[in-house]
Amino acid sequence: MIESTDREITGRHGNLVVREWAATNPGWIALIAHGYGEHSGRYQWVAEQLVGARAQVYAPDHLGHGRSDGERVRFTDAESIVADLETLRQQIAAEHPGLPIVLIGHSMGGMLAARYAQEHQEHLAAVVLSAPVLGTWHVLDLLEHDEIPDTPIDPETLSRDPEVGAAYLADPLVWHGPFKRPTLRAIDSCLLAINDGPALERPTLWVHGEDDELVPEADTRTGIDRIRGDEFHEHIYPGGRHELFNETNKDEVMSDVLTFIGRELNS
Repeated sequence: MIESTDREITGRHGNLVVREWAATNPGWIALIAHGYGEHSGRYQWVAEQLVGARAQVYAPDHLGHGRSDGERVRFTDAESIVADLETLRQQIAAEHPGLPIVLIGHSMGGMLAARYAQEHQEHLAAVVLSAPVLGTWHVLDLLEHDEIPDTPIDPETLSRDPEVGAAYLADPLVWHGPFKRPTLRAIDSCLLAINDGPALERPTLWVHGEDDELVPEADTRTGIDRIRGDEFHEHIYPGGRHELFNETNKDEVMSDVLTFIGRELNS
């Protein structure tokens, strides 16, 4: 196991905890944007595979998530979290000048990664979107209620591996409560901004599970079609649920991701 170290950065609305997994002789930087309600520590296995491919890996806990500042899972503007990613990118780029940066975003983090890529494409060598919230998202229907119902994420939607759901439920850094209205509004606004924004000019890989009930592939595709650039690749995995990096075929998924990254970095 590769132990991570922590650092803090000053975000737009508070201090953020960032995990770092160090490579002995890094050839590139991987920046991970985690999903709604979770935290960077859930990407330990992912980081280890990336380090094995000579990546220096960084993963912040977003505002209101994990060990970072802020009311739990509450933010009012997704652009501020995109700005936090840019603050971190500037810091690590100064520490590792010349190393190419690959942004990897999962779920809500995929939405943030897509928006970041629209606004800061010049800083990225490639983008990986894992089950990104793009296009439309049925969870936003909760905004129609006068009071947001307590409908936490069903752990069975995460993976066919039951241990993944059990670990998710037992994780004290994961939010297990209801969605919050300001956050849903911020996500809705971000999706609209992405739809109206430019296509992604950086090489992009989209991976998604065919049986993802939390973020259905068909809904995401409506957003993907709005931002698909000239060098865009996709893998849709039969039977896959939401967290492909925690799925029963995670080795296959990671192999596809690393093949894509390696090809783009060496092209």
